[in-house]
Amino acid sequence: MKTIFSIIIWLYWAVCIIFFFFIVALLYIVTLPIDPYNRIPNLAVKGLAWTMMKANPGWAFHIKGADPSKFKKPTIVVANHQSFLDMPLSYMLPWTMKWVAKKDLFRIPIFGWIISMTGHLSIDRQSSSSVKKLDKLVESIQYGIPAMIFPEGTRTQDGNLLPFKNGAFKLAKRYNFNILPIVLEGGYQAMPRGSWKVAVRQNFKLSVLDPINVNEFDSIKELKSTVYSLIGEELAALRTNEQTIQRE
Repeated sequence: MKTIFSIIIWLYWAVCIIFFFFIVALLYIVTLPIDPYNRIPNLAVKGLAWTMMKANPGWAFHIKGADPSKFKKPTIVVANHQSFLDMPLSYMLPWTMKWVAKKDLFRIPIFGWIISMTGHLSIDRQSSSSVKKLDKLVESIQYGIPAMIFPEGTRTQDGNLLPFKNGAFKLAKRYNFNILPIVLEGGYQAMPRGSWKVAVRQNFKLSVLDPINVNEFDSIKELKSTVYSLIGEELAALRTNEQTIQRE
């Protein structure tokens, strides 16, 4: 059952991606002179993400704390990274962001072209210059478009939180940007790393925590440690709540 469902859902996603490619390409060409940060094509990708995630009636979505007023200051969003589904899942939030993604995604025909036209940042995680490349996000963040960075640097292998890298926190401290932690749950269970099969039924949860003023921390290490603890605690709480619901 899961194999047949996965084949159907991947075929459906492929059709969606091809269809939205033409929409994004048209918007990119038409709005390029007036939309230097590609906000309008990025809105079209929200439509693609919604179409991908809402296709399966067996998937439920629970979002809390998604208040746009949390972006009163220029902000870097950080989240745990569970699955390929994290990107379309996060696009269900009521705002758009500039993503930092591994360069391999940009090489995928059609899909990679879409994320290129929406202005996301490609980095080589094996390169020592990847942290410096994050500076390319500064202008758009200051303009009011939050950046989205996975501080683990890669998807979890077992659902547990990996150690955080410094890049997002160095950038936030250097330019006095707020940090906004987001906790994602359900992606690992629905489609774990290394698998192309997707769960027929799954509860997805997104929890947007309160923004963090980086000036309250004396060091990058202290800031990173605090954010790591907050995300870890909320992830554990979401899982405990899910287990309680299942028992009931």
